[in-house]
Amino acid sequence: MITVSVKPLFTAIFTLSLFLAIVLLSPSSPFSSTASNKQTGKSDIWGVKRLVEWRPCKWWTHGPRIALPAESNGYIRVDCYGGLNQMRRDFCDGIGIARLLNATLVMPKFEAAAYWNESSGFADVFDVDYFIQQMDGFIKVVKELPPEVALKEPFRVDCSKRKGQFDYIESVLPSLLKYQFISITPAMSQRRDRYPLHAKAALCQACYGALRLTRSLEQKAAELLEAIPKPFLSLHLRFEPDMVAYSQCEYQGLSPASKDAIEAARGDRKPWTGELARIWRMRGKCPLTPNETAFIFQALSIPTNTNIYLAAGDGLMEIEGLKSIYTNVVTKSELLSGEDFLNMHGNTKAALDYYVSINSDFYVATFFGNMDKMVAAMRAYKGLHNTVFLSRRAYAELTSKGLDGKELKQALWLAHKEDFAMGRGSALPDCFCDFKS
Repeated sequence: MITVSVKPLFTAIFTLSLFLAIVLLSPSSPFSSTASNKQTGKSDIWGVKRLVEWRPCKWWTHGPRIALPAESNGYIRVDCYGGLNQMRRDFCDGIGIARLLNATLVMPKFEAAAYWNESSGFADVFDVDYFIQQMDGFIKVVKELPPEVALKEPFRVDCSKRKGQFDYIESVLPSLLKYQFISITPAMSQRRDRYPLHAKAALCQACYGALRLTRSLEQKAAELLEAIPKPFLSLHLRFEPDMVAYSQCEYQGLSPASKDAIEAARGDRKPWTGELARIWRMRGKCPLTPNETAFIFQALSIPTNTNIYLAAGDGLMEIEGLKSIYTNVVTKSELLSGEDFLNMHGNTKAALDYYVSINSDFYVATFFGNMDKMVAAMRAYKGLHNTVFLSRRAYAELTSKGLDGKELKQALWLAHKEDFAMGRGSALPDCFCDFKS
């Protein structure tokens, strides 16, 4: 007969139960915040049921492709300027134009800009071979021009006022046919809804299915992602001196250092005053401060022990307004070795933020810029829908009515709850279709 000692078994079970209780109730546990919210009868924003989800449209991902013509009308190079995500947007638009005009695409030119501390080109950031492979059947792409074409500079075509299919066919195609090699910079006011589906499909595939970081850069980005405590929220916070100066907004209560930095960045852009300043702010044109961001986070019941990765450039002002409340904030400069970080330029740093953000558990943006649009759409492409855009307009409108404290938090909660449920801003309609839950 086999005998079992009850006392050691009971001791082991009790010890295990006590350990689990400590872990689950610990303030550092990701589970403790959920329990706390249930006690107050209110979940965080991520617990709100989504009524609309954005997913890649089937006409692009599974629809029949129109065969590429046997001969192209010439070569197009897309010239891209600005930060990485602006250049990425312009490149995607340019691919749609090139397909529309039945052109062969040449590797783009990423314009070096001292303002962005930048010197890297397209091949320094993106995997060229992978891009060409993934675009097969959507558009013809070449790494290098034929010798007879490569000897000459492309004919520069101004696309600043082109908006749709017929604008390009009537105004740009003749130059392509005449010179056989042209360069374009797409206009910001692109009307992609006017493109035929085969041109839109090329644009969508390029933006979301073909642009992958180089192997070395993706490896560094994966190391950064691994180093961030999990689960985590990626926050794209925009409160740099140039951003505030460009907005032409004024703020009360900033530190003398922040005021001086903004004034130095203003140049000819003087802040709005009086009624114009009020109207401008009410339209949601003023960037949220770190302190305002922290307040909205609390309104959305985002726990103060949340792990936050700060996806932002250099020079963020007033950051203590966030860190004093949300204490688990990390940045790439803290997680990467000094040598690695110092050797990176603007585009490569932005690429790391992009990679981390599209793979984060949650993504929150305080603005609706190029990076935010790209990240939100790519997250939708990957099936990640925990994405929120903080509403500058709602914050301005509600505070102008004199709301503060709990009343303001409740109003902010309702505004963001509806936006999140309806999937507002979480993907662009050019390549994505909404699916009702």
